[in-house]
Amino acid sequence: MSSDLPADMTTNTSANISGRIAADGTVYLRTRDGERVIGSWHAGTPAEGIAFYSLRYADLAAEVAILERRLATDAAHARAVSEAAGRIRAGLPEAKVLGDLDALDERLAALGERAQGRLAELRAARLESRAAATAAKQALVEEAEQIAAGSDWKATGERLRAIVEEWRRIRGADKATDNELWRRYGAARDSFARRRSTHFAALDKQRKAAVSRKEELIVEAESLAESTDWAATSAQYRDLLAQWKAAGRGSKDVDDALWARFRAAQDAFFTRRSAMHAEKDAGLRKNQVRKEELLVSAEGLDPAHDLAAAQRRLRDVVEAWGKVGRAPRDAEPDLDRRLESVQSRVRDAADARWRSGRSVEASPLVIRLRESIGKLEARAARARDRGDAAGAAEAEAALETQRGWLAQAQRS
Repeated sequence: MSSDLPADMTTNTSANISGRIAADGTVYLRTRDGERVIGSWHAGTPAEGIAFYSLRYADLAAEVAILERRLATDAAHARAVSEAAGRIRAGLPEAKVLGDLDALDERLAALGERAQGRLAELRAARLESRAAATAAKQALVEEAEQIAAGSDWKATGERLRAIVEEWRRIRGADKATDNELWRRYGAARDSFARRRSTHFAALDKQRKAAVSRKEELIVEAESLAESTDWAATSAQYRDLLAQWKAAGRGSKDVDDALWARFRAAQDAFFTRRSAMHAEKDAGLRKNQVRKEELLVSAEGLDPAHDLAAAQRRLRDVVEAWGKVGRAPRDAEPDLDRRLESVQSRVRDAADARWRSGRSVEASPLVIRLRESIGKLEARAARARDRGDAAGAAEAEAALETQRGWLAQAQRS
């Protein structure tokens, strides 16, 4: 130190720096609590010593400023800032610097409070995020448990896999809660997987049984394909089809192939039957023509003009009709309907005549007998068409009796 240094020199270079360097080189810092020794200076002038210790203060203040900016720009550093501020503040009583440590202490205290506030905000945010994450995973688990009890195997399997992906994207749940929720999800998924495996195992068993049964039905259907017992075999095919539907289904490709075989056998029979009926119907066309001629004659009757003549002519038509034989199947229902229409028209005329009291022919007894005779004539005709000789003979015998009664009623 220079020999001209006063014995007790006070140096104060700014309003923020309060201290002095004594004549013996001791460096003192003034604070609100008084002076304290911070070091000694013998390496230069007092101004250089003051500058040295002031520079140390500036470095310390710069460090505090960095912490302040760090906290202001990123709250995630709050814990580190709080710890650093506390460490610097704890060292202020021993800091070997010249400057306004009281102001720096106040800044550090305020910085610590702000850092703790930010930490509290972060903790609250983490708790909120944790609660949201827990709620989201809870909802996924409850959904998994609900759908795992269903039997929409494809959709549920896909949704359970999607839940895993959603689960992985959710962050923030505490480990213990997360593990417990994952355990519940795993239990639901495993339960669903076991039920699905059981279902498809049973389904596979059912399909194998269905395939085996349908193969048996195909063998039976193929054995009937060449039958000429048309009515009985048609009934057998209907029964086989009912059994086929009751047998259940195999896998689609197998089931389609089996159905093609079954239908081929069925079609072979019914194609042959259709050809037979077509050939037979062709031979019956002449009967159709004859019946149509008889209908033309019957439909031209006028029972209102001459009831007795109409009744006689209708009896002749019905008798001739029964002798003609069957018409083709596609024509016979309409022919029968037309004949029944003529018979009904004649009966209605007879009934009207009776109600008017103008003719014995219209008496209730005569009308009933004529109706009975008309029905018997139709029955005899149908029996002859079927080739039922016994039925035709029985109807003819009844007709003979009924006709005798009618003759007697007409004479009275």
